[in-house]
Amino acid sequence: MKLSDTMATPIEEKLDQNLKVRSGMVHVSDGKSRPEPLRLNLTMELLTLQKLEIVTPTSSQHNGPPMESKERMVQITRQKQGGLGLSIKGGAEHKLPILISRIYKDQAADITGQLFVGDAIIKVNGEYITACPHDDAVNILRNAGDIVVLTVKHYRAATPFLQKQLTKDTPDSDNDVTCAELKADEGYKSSVNSGTISRSCSRPMSICSEPEKRWTDVVAVPLMMAYVTRYIYGTDKLRPNAFEVRGLNGVTTGVIHCDELAILSQWLKLITDNVVGLTHLQMKLYNRNFAVGERIEYMGWVNEGVINNNISWQSYKPRFLLLKGTEVMLFETPPRKTFAVSHHGKSGGLTLDWQAGFSLTEGADSAVVWQYKFSQLRGSSDDGKSKLKLHFQDNETRAIETKELECQVLQSLLFCMHAFLTAKVASVDPAFLSSIQQT
Repeated sequence: MKLSDTMATPIEEKLDQNLKVRSGMVHVSDGKSRPEPLRLNLTMELLTLQKLEIVTPTSSQHNGPPMESKERMVQITRQKQGGLGLSIKGGAEHKLPILISRIYKDQAADITGQLFVGDAIIKVNGEYITACPHDDAVNILRNAGDIVVLTVKHYRAATPFLQKQLTKDTPDSDNDVTCAELKADEGYKSSVNSGTISRSCSRPMSICSEPEKRWTDVVAVPLMMAYVTRYIYGTDKLRPNAFEVRGLNGVTTGVIHCDELAILSQWLKLITDNVVGLTHLQMKLYNRNFAVGERIEYMGWVNEGVINNNISWQSYKPRFLLLKGTEVMLFETPPRKTFAVSHHGKSGGLTLDWQAGFSLTEGADSAVVWQYKFSQLRGSSDDGKSKLKLHFQDNETRAIETKELECQVLQSLLFCMHAFLTAKVASVDPAFLSSIQQT
């Protein structure tokens, strides 16, 4: 594979002290075309390759919404005075997302430069709060620790209303009144009903007629359970001054080349640190379901040597290693797993499939009784022994349908279910993220 000899620029660090956005110019090859210069952009949860494009604004662009932004993770360091430095409105009892309604100047949320009025908080430290009442969300935020990781997305239609409320000096405690007025607001209501609420970036659209330069995403690799490799696939040879990043779903950056070894080493460390950090966060969530002796001690990608007498070199294949209690597990690809369950007194099998999601089969012919995608799961509950409830939302009626099951290996089923959900969130089911909170 031919790589560019053009020197990469040093890595730049942007924005705040809590969440650093690193970027730098590199050259990338897919092995089929000539290497081209791209910008590598690294955040806590995503590695993105971007191309510089010249955009000529049109009248439709001026009147349309800003460019859509992606769901993002923001890390906040709680201050002794002022806490997180934000206020929220909304909640499940109002059939509204948990919305940031105020950001206090020069306090923790404001210092990040990454949070905005109108952001909906999806997760706190990796846990979903989309089904929480307002007071529960307040308590979760207050007790989230000194380092808090928020997963947010921006609701552009709600932003003008919330900003207008600030000018009225609406008390932060008057949540019910604000939510009632927000739901009654015709602009917000029409956007909700038509499904056109979009996530917007903070950068305003250009109002000039001059062509503008814009970085557009070429490929984005989620870092949750991703891995970095320098091996040339199928050999034991390391790429000189080059590497690639592969996501859990197989999405790859292509071969990224840096002429300076110091820059290469820096990129490898920064990306690996983010992958490890996300993996440790996920391990903590998993381990809440296990006893002390059954907890996960390590999980991550390793290279397994494959012996082949027909070749003179050592071949390596990536494997996902999991150390859980006294067990050592190696995974190659996301599996298809079926558990023996009981449903309304009848024996059946609950299958978790990477593509199909959840499906229940019964009878000698394994007829499918019901099937739901991962994106339709709205929650689950169990008794810690054998009984499990899964709450799915119908895509057409939007009604919640609850399925009750019994499984003798409940903890194994829960672990497998969480592993599949994590993989879908990180990669191949974008509908999962976009459907977490629909109003």
